[in-house]
Amino acid sequence: MTTPDRRRPQPQDEAGLRAGLTREQTAAIATLEQLGWSLQFVRRPMFRDPVPVLFQTGGERWIAVEGDGRLDENPAFAIRD
Repeated sequence: MTTPDRRRPQPQDEAGLRAGLTREQTAAIATLEQLGWSLQFVRRPMFRDPVPVLFQTGGERWIAVEGDGRLDENPAFAIRD
């Protein structure tokens, strides 16, 4: 028996999404946003740096920004539809 998914999209709070990000991540996100990418959500794994996830316009490509500002086009996690 399956349980229906009860998660609902939360309204995005830009300040809340960016809270706790490193300077390097913030700088990388600002640059990517100028190129048409948008910050969609931030993964917050326990005991590790937060991992912001950005989507390209159109939503076909996505990337994660590591704690030191490096871009990871093939992160070790999957995104559900």
